[in-house]
Amino acid sequence: MSFIVGLTGGIGSGKSTVAELFAERGAALVDADVIAHALTAPQGAAMAAIAATFGDGVLQTDGALDRTAMRNLVFSDRSAKARLEAILHPLIREQSRALCAAATQPYVLLVVPLLVETGGYRERTDRVLVVDCDEAVQIARVMARSGLAVEAVKAIMATQISRLERRAVADDLVQNDGEFDALLPQVEVLHRYYLELARAKALAGR
Repeated sequence: MSFIVGLTGGIGSGKSTVAELFAERGAALVDADVIAHALTAPQGAAMAAIAATFGDGVLQTDGALDRTAMRNLVFSDRSAKARLEAILHPLIREQSRALCAAATQPYVLLVVPLLVETGGYRERTDRVLVVDCDEAVQIARVMARSGLAVEAVKAIMATQISRLERRAVADDLVQNDGEFDALLPQVEVLHRYYLELARAKALAGR
């Protein structure tokens, strides 16, 4: 049975950057967002159900999900978010579970932006790792990356649990307020720690 570290953090916290650093050191990377993008690509496994539920207005011409149209719909219709999640979340959980089970690396980093908010993940993880940063840093990063207005970024953040709530459930923290180089020693220490825990779990399971 794989040793699984659940990685989460708010939008703009730098989850992907941190995850790649762990992957470079030999961790298996299973990313819920990557799975979701595949599910909502042209001919993606979720697209037939999404089209049937929301209509052609949320589709691009190639049949992929129009993320901007879907985002606008979710913000204007509270029930739309629940209906979309009812389609996507079971498929993401199923695929992520299969990928974690198939991993041969020393441990798995399961990246789930809504790990705390979404049921079915925390009980599958041995540790919860939160990438944390100041909310002003989050906003600035998302605006620079996505070109969204500050109000739009704050609206997205409002759909996620607070920074304090996320920190409260963390077993481990990576602080990502500053420069990239400040991440490296934090990741290195945790990587060695996770290797030790993974070996102990493997020995206990024999």
